Amino acid sequence: MMDVARHLEDLFRQVVEEEKLELVHVEYQPKASPPVLRIYIDKPGGVSHQDCQRVSRQIGEILEEDDLIDSGYMLEVSSPGIERPLFKEEDYQRFVGKEIQLFTIEKIDDRKKFQGLIQGFSQGILDLDLDGETCRIPFEKIRRAKLVHRF
Repeated sequence: MMDVARHLEDLFRQVVEEEKLELVHVEYQPKASPPVLRIYIDKPGGVSHQDCQRVSRQIGEILEEDDLIDSGYMLEVSSPGIERPLFKEEDYQRFVGKEIQLFTIEKIDDRKKFQGLIQGFSQGILDLDLDGETCRIPFEKIRRAKLVHRF
């Protein structure tokens, strides 16, 4: 199913970029009831409800024209939020100096949950500052990660 999401991401990128927005991520969950196609968009200062509506309308038209998903589905277009999930290697490079919470696929240094500041990201390795100690985490070992917002 990752291939479906990747294909859709390539298809939707042009629509989103024409609206002067960033395509953050495309998620397709065919096993949900109903199946869900979730698209995260963003822009400096955050996206508005109108941004989401415009993109949703345009993407809905593409999906109807091309009949890409053969069953009923729910389309969601939204902001990634202030605790933005990190999906791509570029996300880690972009948010150097920011605090994140991260879960790994397997244990690293005897744990799977980490919270710290991104020191850097290069050659597929995330350097995470955990209270003065640097932990090196390979990108392919990351299950999920998100920015941490302190209220």
